[in-house]
Amino acid sequence: MAKKKIIILPKIKRILSEMGENIKLARLRRKLSSEQVAERANISRPTLSAIEKGAETVSIGAYLLVLQVLGLEKDLSTIAKDDELGRKLQDAEIITPKRAPKKKSE
Repeated sequence: MAKKKIIILPKIKRILSEMGENIKLARLRRKLSSEQVAERANISRPTLSAIEKGAETVSIGAYLLVLQVLGLEKDLSTIAKDDELGRKLQDAEIITPKRAPKKKSE
C-alpha cells in the first residue's frame, strides 16, 4: 500500500520555519552548540538542523525533546489553549456531530 503524500500549505510552512528559527535563536541565546543540544536531546545533528529549519518531516516528539533541552517544553502546552473559534461555536450552541457520517455504499 502506497503512503499518502501529505500536502503542507505555504502558510503552515511559514509557521514551521518561524518556529524553527525561534528554536535556533533560543539555542544561541543559551550559548549551546548544535552538537550539545543534539546530544542532550538524543537526536542527530542533521535532525536538529532540520528542526531549526522548520522541517515538516521531523516528528513532533523530536521538536519536544529539543524544547525540553532548552527548558521551553511548557510552551507546547499553550497550543490550542485559547480556542477562540471553538468557544464561539460553543457559545452559539451550534450542534456539531460527534463523528462523521458513514459513507453510503453503492
